[in-house]
Amino acid sequence: MAVNLIKLSVGTESIEGLKRWQSSAAAKGPCGHPRHVTRMWPKREAEVLEGGSIYWVIKGVVMCRQRVLRLEEVRRADGIPRCGIVLSPELVPVTPMPKRPFQGWRYLAAADAPADIDPSRAAEQALPPALSVALAEIGVL
Repeated sequence: MAVNLIKLSVGTESIEGLKRWQSSAAAKGPCGHPRHVTRMWPKREAEVLEGGSIYWVIKGVVMCRQRVLRLEEVRRADGIPRCGIVLSPELVPVTPMPKRPFQGWRYLAAADAPADIDPSRAAEQALPPALSVALAEIGVL
């Protein structure tokens, strides 16, 4: 069974901002796909690669996910091996869910992951993050 990852998107204001960052050369791997480089390699690699996604927390709210395509070793100038999480370019909006700050990435069980937003609603304008949090906290979203 697939397991997901969850990660804060630090400095990002919106899904569009995350998309802009990931389209930059600095965020792409050699294959051209977005890649997030992290210090720790998931011990549950096989489960993540069985269809897992990374869920992005933007301004305290889980807002979207991306499919994890593969994990690759990345060595930077310091020579320390790191994990490059290669991602599908598609950002899939999910039902907003508040999430407290944390460091690094964490595992997110499929049962605890927010549902994808129906693609027919994709053209709707996103709510401001603060409003999404408030509505999710009272159970409206």
